[in-house]
Amino acid sequence: MQKTLIAATLALGLVSCSQNAITGKNQLTLYSDADIQNMAAQQYRQFLSENKVVSTSTSKDAEMVRRIGQRLTTAINNYYTQKGLGSELSGYQWEYNLVNSNEVNAWCMPGGKIVVYTGLLPITQNEAALAVVMGHEIAHALAKHGNERMSRASLAELGGQALSVALANKSPIAQNIFMSAYGVGTNVGVMLPFGRNQELEADKFGLMFSAMAGYNPQEAIPLWERMEKAGGGNKPPEFLSTHPSEGRRIEELKKLMPEALTYYKPVGK
Repeated sequence: MQKTLIAATLALGLVSCSQNAITGKNQLTLYSDADIQNMAAQQYRQFLSENKVVSTSTSKDAEMVRRIGQRLTTAINNYYTQKGLGSELSGYQWEYNLVNSNEVNAWCMPGGKIVVYTGLLPITQNEAALAVVMGHEIAHALAKHGNERMSRASLAELGGQALSVALANKSPIAQNIFMSAYGVGTNVGVMLPFGRNQELEADKFGLMFSAMAGYNPQEAIPLWERMEKAGGGNKPPEFLSTHPSEGRRIEELKKLMPEALTYYKPVGK
């Protein structure tokens, strides 16, 4: 029985690996984009209904979030189209909202559902730095890191045979795993931490996307220096955390900066 389960799990994993369009890496993706985007849209609506959304009609900060979002997604759409990858964005219905919370956070769910918390703005301090953060979060969605996380959690929790049945029947189990993977149910900090490699991958493409949108990618360096100061001395060593340390992050961003600057053209120039 154990051998059968292992074989089923391996077979399911092999047929469910795909190559990501922008990273070029093979990843486990058991769930369809359409299913995950539908779940994300439902949870996004619920989250907005339970939290204080800042109106663009009364807040310059909310308008800034929307402006950055629009510039980023226009640049991303153009980039994907030029690469012949336009179909990869099928089903994306971009939304950008600022939520009133002291949490220093931002996230993007699959399908382009973006939230920025007001608590992040004192650290970003300017539009270009916020664009770097939003580009980073969008990159997580485009790299399908959430699907990968859900898929691995599903295999670990259900095993190959049970998972095959759950996926075929579109069981509520998938919804529960989505909620677990995205931390839905809490008022703040919806997105659970990604792995270190996924974080660095999102840093890379987020930097490129913000540059394509006309924002100076060099703002990423002082941004993470401010993040490091804001964190104080209470953070664990890097090897105990799923996130790379700010120092490691800055080192990697500096290596990426020459390439990012090739995409940078200030708006109006």
